[in-house]
Amino acid sequence: MISTIHDATIVNKGRKDRKTNMEIKKPYAVVQYNNFIMCVDRVVLYPGYYLFLNKAVKWSKKVVLCLLKCRLVNHFLCTEH
Repeated sequence: MISTIHDATIVNKGRKDRKTNMEIKKPYAVVQYNNFIMCVDRVVLYPGYYLFLNKAVKWSKKVVLCLLKCRLVNHFLCTEH
């Protein structure tokens, strides 16, 4: 994994491997990725819940509908917490 933000520090996860009984260590960039990937998955998943008719003939209408979907998802995520 290449990152311009994180350095090459190794973080101890506080868990042990079942087979070797050694502590699990991961690069900090991987730990951050695993923590925040759930938000990305949600942003991709939620627009499917809002049904819009994408049968618009013009591409401009499709762009507007896509932007509305993104706005609804962002509003939902901001008011969720």
